[in-house]
Amino acid sequence: MSSSDVQPAIQFDRWAVAAMFLVNGFVVGSWVPQIPSFVARVGISEFTLGLLIFGYGLGAICTMALAGQLISRIGSGKTLRLFVVPFVCMLPLTALTSDVWVAVIVLAMFGCFVGGMDVAMNANVVAVEKQLGRAVMSTSHGFWSLGGFAGGSLGGIGIQTFGSFQHAIIVAVLAAAVVALAFTHINEGAVLQPKDTRRRITWPKQPGIYIVAAMALLCMSAEGSVLNWSALYLQNELTADTATVGFAFAGFSGAMALTRFCGDGIRNHFGSVATFRWSCIVAALSMLVVGLSPWAWLAITAFALCGIGMANLVPILFSTAGNQPGLNAGVSLSVVTTIGHVGVLLVPSVIGFVAGKVGLASIYITVAILIGALSLMSGKTAVADAE
Repeated sequence: MSSSDVQPAIQFDRWAVAAMFLVNGFVVGSWVPQIPSFVARVGISEFTLGLLIFGYGLGAICTMALAGQLISRIGSGKTLRLFVVPFVCMLPLTALTSDVWVAVIVLAMFGCFVGGMDVAMNANVVAVEKQLGRAVMSTSHGFWSLGGFAGGSLGGIGIQTFGSFQHAIIVAVLAAAVVALAFTHINEGAVLQPKDTRRRITWPKQPGIYIVAAMALLCMSAEGSVLNWSALYLQNELTADTATVGFAFAGFSGAMALTRFCGDGIRNHFGSVATFRWSCIVAALSMLVVGLSPWAWLAITAFALCGIGMANLVPILFSTAGNQPGLNAGVSLSVVTTIGHVGVLLVPSVIGFVAGKVGLASIYITVAILIGALSLMSGKTAVADAE
């Protein structure tokens, strides 16, 4: 292939992986307004939902380790294709579920495909960035947030208009159509040389990467609290109706998407440390309003402002991981992705256990305090600006 052909080809690869982020966000965002009807249909409490979310998260974490090994052997492109096909079928299965034991299996499977796809998508972006010679991580995550906005904002209305299962089928069909268009353009990604494939994948010994991973865990825990509990918070504690509950996550994701599309420019202008610090402060203050709000629409507005604050935190931490001195970027990213996703996949289950005792408003106030404290560690992200 000539050099003149390389740039158009990699541009196709870039938009193909962006489409995968969009699909992932759209399906996950569409799941959020399904949660209240899922809880009512299965007949479970917040505590039991927390257990189910734990199974969802555990499945995802286990599959992340498998995805990392697959990526090293067959490349991120083939790994991504392997996970995305069953992923688009999962929402209709959840909408058909009415038995709690079936729900355990279905949500664990859902988590498996979410986790594997997540690692493969981020690894694929890294491969594309290396060939492009510039960062597109924030923009790619912006497409995830854009998908979440579409899924969350349309989901409640779709469920109220058509019903849970019909809404899930529509989501699956739309997601499958986008996947079909992008499928052949997904970048294959790098694989290990044959002589390296027998090596065990080990965790690095440098402590710095685990500090970054812990910061990612906290950030993604905050995201998970919005993803899994915002709809129930609006319905149960702020008396919002079915058509309204999806707007909490939709506002969060929509504002996050707009900010992430500008994220690389913001970081280039202000630097990663300042961007991270002020993003934490905005997110913390907004989440505090969520927890103190007596009205659903004030909480929805605060969730949107929180999305602005949260938008650049995870991309900055991923860049920080990829630029850790003395560490392979792929290994560092794998550590931060896996540990960080404990936040979005497992911590929400803990929220379910605690929320039954203290209420979700108290949970959001606690999250606000933790995110505010995270701003004090913004200096750890200075390496994200390294070229």
